[in-house]
Amino acid sequence: MRSKIHPNYRTVVFHDTRIDRYFMIGSTVKTDQTVERDGKEYPYMAIDVSSASHPFYTGEQRTHDGEGRIAQFKRRYRSRK
Repeated sequence: MRSKIHPNYRTVVFHDTRIDRYFMIGSTVKTDQTVERDGKEYPYMAIDVSSASHPFYTGEQRTHDGEGRIAQFKRRYRSRK
């Protein structure tokens, strides 16, 4: 196996700023920030959305009940002769 070609894989603390929740996950993300958790210092990465706050995963996603653009076009211009 060749040396110095693989990224540095380590435990990183991700902070979902939308809901103020922290996740400790193994990652290769590059960051200069650090945070202390459980008495140890870990690399820190702030994120805007995660599976804990995304509407699709939380069940808060809204669906559009109206008809689509193509259906509107077909309804509007059907059999005009």
